[in-house]
Amino acid sequence: MTFLEHIDDLRVSLLRVSAVFILGVGCALIFYKEIPVFLRLPLEWAKAASPAMADFGQLREFTFMGVWSVLMYSAFAAGVALASPVLLYEVARFVGPALTDKEKRGLIPFCVAALGLFLAGAVLAFTFLTPMSIVVWHDFAMNMGLTTDWQASDYYGFVVMMSLLTGVALQFPLALIILMWLELVRPSTLLRSWRGMLFGIVVLAAVVTPIGDPVTLGLLAGLLFVLYLIAVGIGKVLVRRKRLARGDKPNPEDDDLPDEDDEPVDVTPSPDEPHRD
Repeated sequence: MTFLEHIDDLRVSLLRVSAVFILGVGCALIFYKEIPVFLRLPLEWAKAASPAMADFGQLREFTFMGVWSVLMYSAFAAGVALASPVLLYEVARFVGPALTDKEKRGLIPFCVAALGLFLAGAVLAFTFLTPMSIVVWHDFAMNMGLTTDWQASDYYGFVVMMSLLTGVALQFPLALIILMWLELVRPSTLLRSWRGMLFGIVVLAAVVTPIGDPVTLGLLAGLLFVLYLIAVGIGKVLVRRKRLARGDKPNPEDDDLPDEDDEPVDVTPSPDEPHRD
């Protein structure tokens, strides 16, 4: 394919993803009564988990634009949920011509894992992290003698962003595996840099959790750090198999060692060579 053909193919892919996203937004606008009810489930679960939240009032909205924000958050969540599998398929289809048949077969597990990790992260945030964050901050407010009255637009924005960002954050281990599989970074290098990785994971978890409570942040950071260690182990196995299949040494670190067939170079000057002062 020529460069212009690639650009046209990219345009078609973007149009397909946009069309599915708009379809999801349209469905959300049609079922605008049902989707907010679904997004209120984390709040109901938080009330059921904490007796102190039994008297928590209904969500309130005080401005017209706030009501519009609630509707847009619901529509955005539906659009992303519907478009994410299509986006993944279009990315794989777009890069497919540049890959060999073996690489295309290897791309399928990565695509399936990416979709699975995104959905797992979104479900984890929706069913566990979000209700726990609500309970933690409600308890903090009660201990400080404050009465919380959550604005509806703030709540729906929190639920949607928490779910989407957690799903994206769980792509982090898969990105490491791809980098190791492409041999752009060595597993041993990632493992030696665990302190820096831990700091970066904590920063990522702080960005993902909009409220930023220490309990949710700590749990998410711990989960990502465990996934990072698992990713390094999986990447090490994949790199070893890939190198053995093409006849290389099993470990990337072996490339830094001299070959056994290489003879040492004698740098001692010969007796016949004139001495230089």
